[in-house]
Amino acid sequence: MDFSLAWQKLHQIGRDLMLALPNIFFGLVVLVVFVLGARTVRSLVGRITRSRSQRESLARLLSRLAYVATLILGVLVTATIILPGFTPASLVSALGVSGIAIGFAFKDIFQNFLAGILLLLTEPFTIGDQIKYKDFEGTVEDIQTRATTIKTYDGRRVIIPNAEIFTNAITVNTAYDKRRLQYDVGIGYGDDIARARQLILEAVREVKGVLADPAPDALVMDLAESSVNIRARWWINPPRQADVLDAQDRVLEAIKNKLSAAGIDLPYPTRQILFHNQTEATDGHRRQQREGWPAGPGDVPPARAQVPPPTEAAPE
Repeated sequence: MDFSLAWQKLHQIGRDLMLALPNIFFGLVVLVVFVLGARTVRSLVGRITRSRSQRESLARLLSRLAYVATLILGVLVTATIILPGFTPASLVSALGVSGIAIGFAFKDIFQNFLAGILLLLTEPFTIGDQIKYKDFEGTVEDIQTRATTIKTYDGRRVIIPNAEIFTNAITVNTAYDKRRLQYDVGIGYGDDIARARQLILEAVREVKGVLADPAPDALVMDLAESSVNIRARWWINPPRQADVLDAQDRVLEAIKNKLSAAGIDLPYPTRQILFHNQTEATDGHRRQQREGWPAGPGDVPPARAQVPPPTEAAPE
């Protein structure tokens, strides 16, 4: 076998590589300079934006865009130095040919990127806000161009793509300074509703942290099976989750103690269970209750309609 042709090709590649070494070295130096410069530009743009605007997310967006733009410029300059035949025009033409394929391959990435930019510009929520998205709820840690990171209340990190956040409903719990809480309290049907309402309001107003304006209120919401349900509503500030749990704990404790001290009944659901064919005459007698089985030999317990009503004792 004749390897002379292959040897000539390898020799030519080696010579071309040796000739290109200065360009490669110089190109790598230029790339390192652009990387360091991109970090400097990012810090500079961030400081300038923060000094002129109070929007932290906008400062992050502009600094990141400046960082990425500087890096892209550095890559193009490095490619031009290492490959003298390469020009930005050739890159644009190549992207034009394969743009459709690239668009389909990176559709989700581009969608999340554009959604992230819109989120950072419109600011429906900011870093530090507490939000709820579907089954996830926590504090916003970071808003990147690809995804938003939240820390849940139980100490876990959730990364949500920006496209989902931008196209779905988000609850921002800390969007306003005040937040209203509520809880349904059940009282007995024999209790005075007006008196119970007054006691509930007194208990709520005595709790530290409950706002006087807007004032608390108590509304009858339901005539339930075992209780009359009164909904207590009150406002707190600030509206963060820790404050919500703390205020609810103190309010419910105060309501329970106030109602119990005044003799207001706090009933729990009750049920009466009757076995099959059980009657008043056999209630409590296990040997006489049929409980769904056929009657055995002997007397069969009478039906309810056959049980005579109890007679009242004559007054002495």
